[in-house]
Amino acid sequence: MRLADTVAGRSINLALSDRGIKALEEVGIMDEIRKIAIPMHGREMHGTDGNTTYQPYGQKGQFINSVSRAQLNMKLMDLAEQKGVNIFFEKKLQHINWHKNELIFEDGQSVISDIIFGSDGAYSAARLTHQLQSDRFQYDQFYIDFGYKELNIPAAKNGSFLLKENALHIWPRKNYMLIALPNTDGSFTCTLFFPFEGKPSFESLDTKEKVREFFNETFPDVSPFMPDLEKDFIDNPTGSLVTIKCHPWIRKDQFALIGDAAHAIVPFFGQGMNCGFEDCSVLNALIDKHAENWELVLKEFQHLRKPDADAIAELALNNFVEMRDKVADKQFLLQKKIEADFSSKHPDKWTPAYGMVTFSPHIRYSEAKEIGSKQQLIMDKIMNIPGIEEKWQEEEVEKMILTELQKQ
Repeated sequence: MRLADTVAGRSINLALSDRGIKALEEVGIMDEIRKIAIPMHGREMHGTDGNTTYQPYGQKGQFINSVSRAQLNMKLMDLAEQKGVNIFFEKKLQHINWHKNELIFEDGQSVISDIIFGSDGAYSAARLTHQLQSDRFQYDQFYIDFGYKELNIPAAKNGSFLLKENALHIWPRKNYMLIALPNTDGSFTCTLFFPFEGKPSFESLDTKEKVREFFNETFPDVSPFMPDLEKDFIDNPTGSLVTIKCHPWIRKDQFALIGDAAHAIVPFFGQGMNCGFEDCSVLNALIDKHAENWELVLKEFQHLRKPDADAIAELALNNFVEMRDKVADKQFLLQKKIEADFSSKHPDKWTPAYGMVTFSPHIRYSEAKEIGSKQQLIMDKIMNIPGIEEKWQEEEVEKMILTELQKQ
């Protein structure tokens, strides 16, 4: 990656938030990562009429960070090598000999290790080898009917941003959406989440003329900022979006799956990377707790992380509907206002679900999911109050939420 002229075509920009930051700070490298990150304080929603609506992500001072996947990977490799890590490339795993804990690669070379971590992504070869030689291995793979394609908004001629810099931009269009995240060079990495088949879909937009016509009609405010749209759309690959759940992740004291290899999720909560980094943070604490007794470390790691991984997988799927559809809905936006207002008055009693996941690393994903479900039941009642649009800031609404909380 560091030798290539460009790394593009299949990369959703990453949204680094508090869980990932916590892990990077633990190993002393977050200051370096901040140099390649751009704070995003909220969502900027773009309507078909060209009007925009801004929604802050959390309380004042809370934000997530846009990070180029390529830049982050290259920076992490540089920092790891500075700490003495040896990285070997072009090593495709063929098999694992569990009796020797030996990794055997397609080029004929092999490595024997005391402990192996399979961190080789959603389509993990390490997981497949583990799966085929494990009794009662459970595996669930779920693809959504939408794919993604990377597009680009270049910087202006003077290097400035053509859209608001410190925001995640969303063009919600009911059944699909376009998003854009800022890069340090003034450009935006865009991702179109779009059906594979039907009208419109990746299948139906099969010529450059159809692509430009569709963008002019559907995303009229941003289409002029995408001079290479037709080329990007035709040339860049269409990626699929998969959720993977499996069990067990571990083998005694010798092996563990980690990150996407254990729990791949769709990107709609911006937590895939953060969840993987949090795996490392949890492992770090368990290594200290169990004095490097790896059998105890890995057993508790799986016990703690499996329910959290399953929870964020479900939250991420649910958030797709929110991002592509609900963020443009007046009732949904009103609900978010009510929650934010109540949370600011009673921060000890209510943290919105997004805040629990994104800005509260002390709250487990599984806890956030459970609390969020209870909060939604309360908000369903609040949103059914006659005339809620006019009276949402009245004391009556606040008291009703407090009463409902006491019932739980």
